[in-house]
Amino acid sequence: MDKIIGAASEFYRLRVTRIDATEEPAFEWREDILYRSPSAELPEEREEWVVEAVTLDDEERVTSLARFTDSDEAHEYLVSAADDLDDLTKSQFESAYMSDR
Repeated sequence: MDKIIGAASEFYRLRVTRIDATEEPAFEWREDILYRSPSAELPEEREEWVVEAVTLDDEERVTSLARFTDSDEAHEYLVSAADDLDDLTKSQFESAYMSDR
């Protein structure tokens, strides 16, 4: 990442995204028919919450900062990261949150 001087809040915004992580039932393939109906048991629903940094000059560039299974934990992390976003420079924020990505 480039060393750029400026507040991180001038380059990024943060968001929490909810992802449905439920696994779909697998089809049982047979040669004589296209597919069979899945079993009556439905898979357990799962949700994941992802805290992401969105680049302001290109909304398509999104960097995942952390993943959580609980909404409250994700929002707590978002508040903490948002405080750092306001206080740190772009380079410092990237080193703290995006260096291992």
